[in-house]
Amino acid sequence: DFHEGVVGIVASRIKDKLHRPTFVFAASQAPGKEHELKGSGRSIAGFHLRDALDLVAKRHPGVLLRFGGHAMAAGCTITEEHFEVFEQALQLVAHEWLDAATLLRRIDTDGPLAPEYRRADLVDTLHKEVWGQGFAAPTFSEEVEVISQRLVGEKHLSLKLKHQGQPVDGIWFGHTESLPARVKLAFRLDADEWQGIKRVRFLVEAAEI
Repeated sequence: DFHEGVVGIVASRIKDKLHRPTFVFAASQAPGKEHELKGSGRSIAGFHLRDALDLVAKRHPGVLLRFGGHAMAAGCTITEEHFEVFEQALQLVAHEWLDAATLLRRIDTDGPLAPEYRRADLVDTLHKEVWGQGFAAPTFSEEVEVISQRLVGEKHLSLKLKHQGQPVDGIWFGHTESLPARVKLAFRLDADEWQGIKRVRFLVEAAEI
């Protein structure tokens, strides 16, 4: 039921949440193409999405009307009647190509954050840099103390943490499960401004519980 213009965003969020290659389809909005489904996919490291579509196209000629993309993102158009064939064919490729190690989400980090680098001006410096696939922004990991936690917007976990003896705010977007009193977190640096004062906060990526 999604509009075809947002299927890529939806696929990306599902992929991030479940750590699985994901395709989302929507009915075409083009006149006379109502029987077609437009899909957008996002993948995880180790599963080349465009090559997977190419293999599906070779095994099932005519199922994919159009397709293209690259390793981490791809799109395709199919007819409604071929949806189940496409689903089963892509599942088979995934079963053949994916192993347990690939399906295990792994976060490479830079280790603990030295307290002298917990500064708003450093956050500004990091935000000015260009990060992307294969060149990720610095991510840190270490054990912290959870002072308090609460849900905001019904789907995000707002945290008060103690990092190496000093208080710092944290936010884990899209996460609703509570954390123990002490926990090892993977996080990136961000800043939150309130009443003209900019303070460092941790953007939590994962927790080792």
